[in-house]
Amino acid sequence: MAFINKETPNMKYFKLVIFVVVIFSFGFKYRPPILEKKTVLNNDSIEMSVKKIWDESSFKEIVSYDLFQMAMKGYYKYDSFEVGKISIIDYSKPSSVKRFYVIDLKNKSLLFNTLIAHGKNTGENKAIHFSNKPKSLKSSLGFFKTSETYYGKHGYSMKLDGLEKGINDNARKRAIVIHGANYVSAEFVLQNGRLGRSWGCPALPVSKTKKVIDAINNGTCLFIYGKNEEYLKVSEFLN
Repeated sequence: MAFINKETPNMKYFKLVIFVVVIFSFGFKYRPPILEKKTVLNNDSIEMSVKKIWDESSFKEIVSYDLFQMAMKGYYKYDSFEVGKISIIDYSKPSSVKRFYVIDLKNKSLLFNTLIAHGKNTGENKAIHFSNKPKSLKSSLGFFKTSETYYGKHGYSMKLDGLEKGINDNARKRAIVIHGANYVSAEFVLQNGRLGRSWGCPALPVSKTKKVIDAINNGTCLFIYGKNEEYLKVSEFLN
C-alpha cells in the first residue's frame, strides 16, 4: 500500500514563513556592486568626461581647463583614489594668490579655494625648484594620495603618500604633510609680499586647516603642479 504524504495547513504555513524569512534576510545581506568609480577609460573618453564636468561646473572661472584636465588624467589612471573629490595645488602661481583648490566632482563645485605655502628652498614668492630628496626643504610635484590624520607640532595635520617614483615617493620619509601655519595668511602677504615658507610641506591657513583636511583625508587625490618641463615629460600619470 503506497504511503501518501499529505501536508497539513499548518505545515504549508510553516514553509511559507521560512521562505519569507530567508528571502527577507537575503535581501538585507546582499547588495549589488555600485559602480561609483571609473571604468577603464581611454584618453578620448577621459577628455570627454573631464570636459563635461568642467562645462557644467561652477569653477570654470577659477580653475583653468588645462590644469583640471591634467589633474583628472592622473585621477582616472590610479584606480585606488576615493571617488568624488580631487585637490589641486597650482605652484605655477605666486604664493600671494589663492592657488589651492578642492573640487567636489559629483556636484561639480569648488569646496575650497585658499592660500597655500611652498618649501623654503623652492623659491621666494614663486615656486621654481622642486625635489624628492630628504632635507632639501623643497616642495615635490606630482600625484599624492591623502592619508591618515594626526596631531603633531603643527597641530591637526594629514600625512601624504607620494605615488610617483623618484618624483615624490619620499613624502613619508621627508614628513611632507598638510598642516596649518601662521605664516599662511592674507595679513602675512600684505606685510611681506609673499607667504612664509615651509620645509617642503603644503601649509594651509590655520583657520581652514581642519575643515580642508576633514574633507579630503583617507584616500583622495592630490595633484601638485608646477612649471617644470622635466616632470611633465617623465610622469607616468600624465603620459
